This record gives sequence, structure tokens and C-alpha cells, in this order.
Amino acid sequence: MSNINIKRAVENIRSGTTVYTPVVELIVNAIQAIRTVKVTGGLITVTILRSKQVDLIDKTSAVDGFIVRDNGIGFNQDHRDSFDTLYTDMKAADGGKGFGRFSCLKYFDEFTVDSIFSEGPKRKRRTFAMGRGKHIIIDEKVTPSEATETGATITISGVRSVKFPDKGLEIIARVLVEKLLPYFIDPNSECPRIVVEDGSSGSSVVLNDYLSQTNRQIVELEPPNRALILQCQDEQEAFHVRVFKFYSPRANKSKISLVAHRREVAEVTIQTYIPEFAEEFYDKAALDSEGERDRNYIIKAYVFGDYLDNNVSLERGAFNFQRDNDLIYGISQSQVEQGAALIAQAAIGDEITQRKERKNARIKEYIDTEAPWHRALSQEADFTTLPMRPSSQEIEMHLQTAKFKLEMQTRAQVREILSSDDPETLRDRVAEVVDSISQTSKNDLIHYVSMRKCVLDLFEKSLETDEEGKHRSEGDVHDIIMPRRKDTESIDYEQHNLWILDERLNFTGYVSSDRPLDGPRSDRTDVTIFGKRIAFRGDNVASNPITIFEFKKPQRHDFANPSSDEDPVQQIVRYVNEIRDGKYKTPKGRDILVTNNTPFYGYVVCDLSRKIVDWLEREKDFTPMPDQLGYFKWYGNIKLYIEVLSWTKIHQDADMRNKIFFHKLGI
Repeated sequence: MSNINIKRAVENIRSGTTVYTPVVELIVNAIQAIRTVKVTGGLITVTILRSKQVDLIDKTSAVDGFIVRDNGIGFNQDHRDSFDTLYTDMKAADGGKGFGRFSCLKYFDEFTVDSIFSEGPKRKRRTFAMGRGKHIIIDEKVTPSEATETGATITISGVRSVKFPDKGLEIIARVLVEKLLPYFIDPNSECPRIVVEDGSSGSSVVLNDYLSQTNRQIVELEPPNRALILQCQDEQEAFHVRVFKFYSPRANKSKISLVAHRREVAEVTIQTYIPEFAEEFYDKAALDSEGERDRNYIIKAYVFGDYLDNNVSLERGAFNFQRDNDLIYGISQSQVEQGAALIAQAAIGDEITQRKERKNARIKEYIDTEAPWHRALSQEADFTTLPMRPSSQEIEMHLQTAKFKLEMQTRAQVREILSSDDPETLRDRVAEVVDSISQTSKNDLIHYVSMRKCVLDLFEKSLETDEEGKHRSEGDVHDIIMPRRKDTESIDYEQHNLWILDERLNFTGYVSSDRPLDGPRSDRTDVTIFGKRIAFRGDNVASNPITIFEFKKPQRHDFANPSSDEDPVQQIVRYVNEIRDGKYKTPKGRDILVTNNTPFYGYVVCDLSRKIVDWLEREKDFTPMPDQLGYFKWYGNIKLYIEVLSWTKIHQDADMRNKIFFHKLGI
């Protein structure tokens, strides 16, 4: 009699088993029991046991267990002793591990056996239960029997800790046929007839019919090549892959199943390796057919090979080799899966090709319409891992990752060249690296120019009237050029668009936008620009130019009234004089250094209505520019040059300066 710690043996079952594992284990044992006495034929009946409590929603009781009956050899003394032996080798030639029955106790409370077997010319009946203490077989009884046929009835019941995931007979049958498919397609052995029945309703499903019906639900495909040869270091292993269509798959995904000793051990979705398998496929009904409908299906690829048989875990829930590629540990599971995915792709053929073409068209559309700066990079990037229907964000993230990898590669090449003392290395590789750097710079430039086009479109829109015929406030237009209440220390360099006013302002060291010049109660210019960062980072040099902007709402002209205290020209003059008089300091309390020769530039941006033109020419003594869209004046005594520019001129000049770039990009 056995004497082992069964509880610990069951607790140590961890790798990859599910609540379906015990049912599959019992069916496989039943197949083997039948094959011991019959070369062909045989019958296995799987009865679903249900709990007494009915679900209030779907009116179906949950699964509580199974009864598996077969007409095989039964539990004679040899099979009984093998059952009572931990790690028995009775079925080792057929891939048996001598441990599978323990998975039943992991998921079910009760395991009982009722068997008829032959002993010489007589029949006997043996009944027993599987224990949870120190003995595998308990409550054993052997009695004479008048039965004419041998076989076994094994019952597992009382689902433990986890609910059985499925309820419907068709669903359970479908899962079982997928897991047992290697037995149905084995060319060397005919699979017995397997019937799954509902113990409550009496309805039943024959698993063999899934492959043999006229309108069968499982159909094998013929890929160009089933063989898969993998090599790692000096090791080479051969696998073969069989690919099937599974019709009416409900919510399932196309999968790869790795098989050991004709049992499904591990599976992974094919979309892990080829995203175009993410959705179901369809067989279109013939146009001249009556009553036929389109049929949806998934693909399942089963992988067989000695490498899998020899490396399956004790519980048949995993393999004893690495999951991911590793040159040290030999062929990995992911290598096998990836090879099988390519064979499945070849079996499907045109449908996958069409899906890839649609994905490539989506990527091209995104680059052409939203991200032309990535056009060159897209020629080098590998998009095979992108989802089948990628979003704009997913495409952009993928391209940014590719760009980062390319930059890291280029930097590594530069470091390698700089560390080399070989002049040949420098001469041979420098051109290649410089070309790579230039290409990255081109992408960045294209991106920058495209963003300018978007900004100018937005700027043009801001100058138009709204639905009520009103112009937007000067603040709305101001924020496009430079966000208010900000300076270049509180925003990124690319967040301002001072280039709209003047390209030279891109190289300005420090900009203050609508912020007090000297504390919260002091005057605020719309935009004050210092040639260097005198306000924050030193370099407070008197020769640095200072530029001041004043923005006025489009079509506003009341500031030209004699009674107005918002005269922008006078405001700029006042700011200049106050800065010259030393009224303002840097944020760190230092004097802003100016001399009599410190240059000042002032710009007023407004719409040049007739009233404003008269005001500038007759009262302010400004000189018109040749295009009549702006005016200028020189205040020699304070070294101040002022221009009054129309919003139209600002937009037209900015658009003209960038037009050649937009044209080259086709935007």
C-alpha cells in the first residue's frame, strides 16, 4: 500500500494547468485503456455533472464535475498497481508521466473509480477512491461481476476553489475537441468515438463530428511547407506544424498550440507575432448558393516534435526550456511559436497580405497627412509589430521609438569612430555616420516646418470674425505668438512662435510675455525681448538689444483717440525711458545695465484702419513702408526704432518666408 504525502504533491502542481486539465487527463487515459484491447473502435462517454443550485440569470446550473466512461481494459491488477504508484512508468512509452491523476485532486474534491476487468476467464469489479492523506487508493473493494464488457467509470466532482469557466454543452465540447485534436488527427491511430453529454438535459455532442461532418466546424489547411527546422548553436531540432480552421469561434483568437505526446501543453495567440491575426476571418458564401451564410473562423496551428515531447513538464502545463530567446539555453518557446506563426500565415495566404496592405496604407495616410517629417524614417522603420488597425498615437509612438533607436545607433557609431586610432576607420565610416545624422536632422526639420504650417493656419483663423461678427481679443492672438504670463524660463523653447514676428527672434536669449517688469505692481509690456538672458542667467551686458511688442485686438482703433491712455507708441517710449532710468531690475535684484548706446526696438501690431493710418501719419509722424502695410520711426535721442505693423502684414510675411518649405513638403 502506498504511503506518500498526497497533499504536498497536489499543492506543488503549479505550471500551466487549468480546471480542464483533469477532464482531458481522464479522456486520454480512457483512449489509452481502449487501445490496449482494441486497435480500432471504442466508445468514451463524458457526462457533465451540475450543481443543484440554478443560476437565476441564465437558468443553467454550474458544472460540478464529470463522469468519464470507457470500454477499455479496466483496472486489472497491473493497472491498479500502476495507479497506486507515484511516477509510475507503465505508460512511459506513450509519454505518460505517472502524475496526471493528481491534477484531479487539485481542482475536484472527489475522485472515484468503478471498473470491470478480466481475471482469467472471469470478470471482476473493482471500486475505490483516490485519497488525500498518505494513501493513493482508499476504500478499495473487489467483487465478482456478471458484466460481459470491461471498462471503467471514473467520477470527479466537487469543484474546488475555482468555478468551472463554462456552462454550455457546446462550449465545453468545443474546448475539449481543441485540446484533444492531436488524437483525432493522429494518422497512426484511430481515435475512439467520444460523446459529451449533459447529465441534466440528456443532450449530447459527438466530438468526432467536428471533423467528419459534411458541414464540419474544423477543417485542416495545407501550408506550402509544414516542416519547421530551428537551430541554436550546434543544436538543430525538427518540428512539424498542422494548421486548422475553427468555424464559429465565438470570442476566441487565432492561436498556436504546442503539443507534447499528443496533448496540448501551451498556447499563445498568433497576433503576438503577426498582428494581422487579431481579428476573425470569413469564408464568403457563394453568390449562387441558397441558405448558405458567411462563416467566421479562426486559425489554430498545432506544433509537434521530439523536442517538445522530451521537454514537457511533469504536470504537462509548461516546458522545461526558456520562454524567450537565449543563446545559452538553446531553442526557446518563442522561437518555436514564431516559426509556427509564419507557417500559419503561409496557410492563410492572400487574406493576411491584404490586411498588411491595409495597415501600410493607414500608416502612409498618417505620415502624408499628419506627420510628413517621418517620411524618410518610415522607409527604414519596421511596422510588422504594429496592431492590425493602428491608431495615430500608436503609429507615432512606433516611429518615435524607431527614431530613438536610430539616434542611439548613430551615437554609438560616433563613439566607436572617436575611440579608434585607425585612420582607415575614420575615412571609411565617417561619411556613413554623417549621412545618418543628416537624415535625422531632416526629419526634425520637416516636423518643425509642418508645425509652423499648423501655427500659421491657427493664426489666420484667429484674425477672422466669429459667428457673431466679432474679432477675437488681443489676448487670443497674443497667446499664439507667445503665451501670456510666461517667459522663456517657464516654457519650452518650441512653445513660443516669435518667428511669426521676425525670424531673428528665434535666437533670443530671454522673453517675457505680459509679465510685470519689476514686481507684481509694475508695468507689463505685451512682449519684452532681451538679446541674452540678462533677466535670469547673467550676461547682463549693456550692448544687448531690448525689444518690446504691443498687441492690439484686430480692428480695434480706439487707442488712437486723443483721450486714450492706451497709446501703444507712447507706452513703448515710456517703457524704454523707465528702463534707461534704471527703474527696473532683474529678478535677482541686479540693475538692468543700459547705456546711451543700448539699442531698443519697439513693435506695435494692430489693424491699419483709416483712422490709425491718419493718426500715424498726421500725429505720430511715422513713415509708411513700401507695401503700405506698416509704418516706422526712429527716436534717435533714446536709440529706439519703432515699427507699427498690421496683422495682415505679420501673417503674409510669415507665410511668405515659409512658403517654399511648405511647397517642398506638399503641405
